[in-house]
Amino acid sequence: MNKAIKALLASASIMASMTGMAAAEGKVIAVSWKTFQEERWKTDEAAIKEVVEAAGNTYVSADAQLSVTKQAADIEGLVNQGVDVILVVAMDSDAILPSFQLAADSGVKMISYDVLVEDPNALYVTFDNVGVGRLMAKTMLEKGKSEGNFAFIKGDKGDPNATFLFQGIMEVLGPNIESGKIVNTCETFTDGWKPDQAQANMEQCLAANNNEIDAVVSENDGMASGIVAALEAQGMAGSVPVTGQDGDHAALNRVATGTQLVSVWKDARVLGAKAAEFANMIADGTALADLPGVGTFSGGPKGVEVNAVLIEPNAITQDKLAEVIDGGWISKEKACAGVTDPAVTACN
Repeated sequence: MNKAIKALLASASIMASMTGMAAAEGKVIAVSWKTFQEERWKTDEAAIKEVVEAAGNTYVSADAQLSVTKQAADIEGLVNQGVDVILVVAMDSDAILPSFQLAADSGVKMISYDVLVEDPNALYVTFDNVGVGRLMAKTMLEKGKSEGNFAFIKGDKGDPNATFLFQGIMEVLGPNIESGKIVNTCETFTDGWKPDQAQANMEQCLAANNNEIDAVVSENDGMASGIVAALEAQGMAGSVPVTGQDGDHAALNRVATGTQLVSVWKDARVLGAKAAEFANMIADGTALADLPGVGTFSGGPKGVEVNAVLIEPNAITQDKLAEVIDGGWISKEKACAGVTDPAVTACN
């Protein structure tokens, strides 16, 4: 068995799809997920798969399981299998660059999906993550806290999104920090964006500051779950506003019950469908610069200019919960479970 086939067999999802790939008359569109354990990626996948298959193409995927090494092996296997386009949610944007070069050398088109990979030959499709950071911070100032001791729980250091989010956050909160109204009491990255690691980071922050924390800026909903757990253990949940993003169902319920201030909703159905449309077009020979709505982006750490499409997000607070319910993102029952406050009008 050669190296490429071994790489393919390392992913059960690819193995299950190999027969379909061989029989398919259309193009083959693949996704390399950095992890398929987070709630939101299942929503992305459903949207991507629907659009790919509606065009007569075949969808396959691989789960890197938070392993840089496995993601590289998965992509090598997909390239050698002859897929046409690979969407990559990168575990590490720098470590994955040789895999993008391998694909380019083999004629396989690449899309960096949600996470920037600074490869000029790839398309970058994402929500405006700097804008997400701005929205979280703006909501904190307007509906949470505008002064006091703030904790900043950032995402994984190897993910450019963590930096983009923090850039947007600091654009909004920077003046209050400079004036001394806001004190940056804790600031830490979180390995793998893991909720348990975020909880540990929050516990350490609380212990180091005698629980004198007035607000927490968390860069996503998964981490917010761990942060809220740490606050609950100290009887502080609900009194300390916490941000997040992704529109996770559990996070939207926390917004409804008051333990999370905001979840910036990035409708993964929109992102997935748009990226899949582009993948179909690229597979059929459309040049990146000719894709509808495409622009350029060079805001990454290396300043590499890439073709990009950035989608606008939406901040969901208690007064906007009806938008995610009416939009079919979450049922009223899930969003409103445990809500007793009649002021939460979406739950009445």
